[in-house]
Amino acid sequence: MAKQDYYETLGVERSASEDEIKKAYRKQALKYHPDRNPNDKESEQKFRNASEAYAVLSDKQKRAQYDQYGHVEGMEGMEGFGGFGQGGFNQGGFGDIFGDIFSEFFGGARGGPRRSGAQRGADLQYNMEITFEQAVNGHATEITFPRLVSCDQCGGLGAKSSKDIEVCPTCHGTGQQRMQQGFFSVATTCSRCGGVGKIVRTPCPKCRGEGRMREQHKIRVTIPAGIDTGSRLKLSGEGESGANGGPPGDLYIAISVQPHPFFHREGNDILCEVPVSIVQAALGGEMVVPTLEGKVGMKIPAGTQSGRSFRIRDKGVPVLRGSGRGDLYVKVVVEVPTNLSDRQKQILKEFAELDVKTKNKKQYPLIEKFLERVKEMFES
Repeated sequence: MAKQDYYETLGVERSASEDEIKKAYRKQALKYHPDRNPNDKESEQKFRNASEAYAVLSDKQKRAQYDQYGHVEGMEGMEGFGGFGQGGFNQGGFGDIFGDIFSEFFGGARGGPRRSGAQRGADLQYNMEITFEQAVNGHATEITFPRLVSCDQCGGLGAKSSKDIEVCPTCHGTGQQRMQQGFFSVATTCSRCGGVGKIVRTPCPKCRGEGRMREQHKIRVTIPAGIDTGSRLKLSGEGESGANGGPPGDLYIAISVQPHPFFHREGNDILCEVPVSIVQAALGGEMVVPTLEGKVGMKIPAGTQSGRSFRIRDKGVPVLRGSGRGDLYVKVVVEVPTNLSDRQKQILKEFAELDVKTKNKKQYPLIEKFLERVKEMFES
């Protein structure tokens, strides 16, 4: 009897993509699977035909050979195209497909390696907020947090003594049960021992058979200089204790840095705005600048414009776990006076009259440049 065309078997076009072929096979496999159609020879044959078609069309090389030669010339005597009963289930990428089918049939149970009774403890995260100064200079502190630890009375066994632990009679210590579904053999976690492979007859009175207890744990944490918001410190082995003798998890310290009233951080540099009066900006002089290490004096030249920045070297943030540090950038902001006295107003008016008389454009280069651009814009 001539075989049906593989593309017709799966109900796809010859130009179908890999995903389309996979979806078509999964649909037919779920529909005609023998476990859904017990004692139905026709469904079983359709399931085998679909699986054979998928074994060929899901493999690029086999599909290319099939497209070129067809069944008779291309399939007979070629290595890898043996009968479906000769290991076809292990070829052509069936693993993912059958994983989906197992999920449909058995609620997610899939075969796999034996589950070990020992389980690693959970990782924990502690959110720590520190000041700007602590982030720059480093900080050491103690923190307290709850975690699961091995019971000190039973040593994590969960039993009153080692004599109260026996091999699970259901799985015989393997931690798994095998379930036969047609010609599929599926391994599932033992329902009696939960995959541990052992049964506790007399639980530990302190931890009530859990093997672990929750307690407040205190440790000392050192925050390195130069750390910033978003950084995480890993403390190995400081998480929760493992179950059934498993290794402990880790503790992660998530850092959040409080904003500073004066300073703003950009990488390893610190930015700071300092207001100055019109007189200071015009005549120049020395001004006091705050740093994280105290006040320092800084000279500003005469004619300093608002927004100009001055750099003070090595007053920034230390390089995290490295050498050197950033700089401090001081941005000058010229403040216009308010609530002037009559005398001050009179002096400013006299100053303005002197400006008009001198007509010195070099005194106001920014204003002159602006006016020239405006003129050019309207004349063009």
